[in-house]
Amino acid sequence: MEAWFAGVLQWLALPQFGLSTVFVVALVSATLLPMGSEPAVFGLIKLNPDLFWPAILVATAGNALGGAVNWWMGFGAKRAYESYKHSSVQAKALAWLEKLGPRACFFAFLPIIGDPLATVAGWLKLPFWQCFLWGALGKFLRYVVMTAGALWIWPGQFQIG
Repeated sequence: MEAWFAGVLQWLALPQFGLSTVFVVALVSATLLPMGSEPAVFGLIKLNPDLFWPAILVATAGNALGGAVNWWMGFGAKRAYESYKHSSVQAKALAWLEKLGPRACFFAFLPIIGDPLATVAGWLKLPFWQCFLWGALGKFLRYVVMTAGALWIWPGQFQIG
C-alpha cells in the first residue's frame, strides 16, 4: 500500500499534472480530511508563474466540489439520523446557520469549522446551488488572498500576467 501511495504521489508531482494535482489536493482538502491545499497552489504558481489564474480557478473548482461532497454527506447524514438530539451549543450553531442560510457557506473556507459547516448545510437541507456558489466565492477569495500574500512574502521572479 505504501509503495502504491508513493507512486501516486510521484505521478501527481510531474509537471504535466500540475493543475490536475492542484485540483485533486484542493478537492480532498475540502472534505473532512485535515489537510490544506494552499501549499500545492503556491508551489505550482512559484514554479509556473503563468499558471496563476488557471491554478486559482482549478483550486477553487476542486475545493468547491469538495464542499459539495460535504453538503451531500450532511444531507445523507440528516436522513440517517433524523432523531439526533443537539446540545445547547449545537442548537445555537444550527440556529445561526439556519438564520444566515446559504450565505453561511461563504465561510466554508475557514480552517476547522469550514468543512463541517458545509456538511451541516446539507444536513439542514439548505439550497444546494446557493450553498455551492457562496462556498465557491469564499474559497476563490481565500485562494487569491493566500496565494498573492505568499507571493508578496516570497516574491522571487513572479509576475501576474
